[in-house]
Amino acid sequence: MASTQELSDFLARVERRAFKQTAYAVRDDHAAMDIVQDAMLKLAEKYASRPVEEYPMLFQRILQNTMKDYWRRQKVRDLWTTLLSSLGVNPHDDEEHDPLETMPSGRDGDDPRQQYEQQETLLIIENAIKSLPTRQREAFILRYWEEMDVAETAAAMGCSEGSVKTHCSRAVHALMVSLEKYGLTREVLDKVGSKR
Repeated sequence: MASTQELSDFLARVERRAFKQTAYAVRDDHAAMDIVQDAMLKLAEKYASRPVEEYPMLFQRILQNTMKDYWRRQKVRDLWTTLLSSLGVNPHDDEEHDPLETMPSGRDGDDPRQQYEQQETLLIIENAIKSLPTRQREAFILRYWEEMDVAETAAAMGCSEGSVKTHCSRAVHALMVSLEKYGLTREVLDKVGSKR
């Protein structure tokens, strides 16, 4: 059984990466933060008594389910927005904006040119990942950035291991095609992915 401190430490460790992962999926910073906080609360409320070793898988599963709930609610909202807009009512005046932020790159004292190039590379990669279909994006992030194995990824996504392999293969191929346009190679992607 995990202690309160172990649960707190786990949540602190995963919060930033979970937010980034969710922001890729939902493309809305505020919604992503709400989803991550909801998932963290669910883990704390329902599974705090579980062993700390089970937290990563439990949390990913909860996070994936919370994102699915978000998409279901969004679908209903979109339906009503479409219906209302056809009547000439505009319930949303918010402008669309890009929720993805470029992560700070480099350390103090690094060459500014190198920092700029790394920042630009991250932006190119983030845009390429953002353009992937949802399931490919989920599989790619869980497998390569969250470093889950195929079985863990399948459990988190609620699909078969074969589907995970297919999604990952297609995601990697699509990313390579997209990134080659900018002269980036798989080694660059691996290097940047390891820094996340």
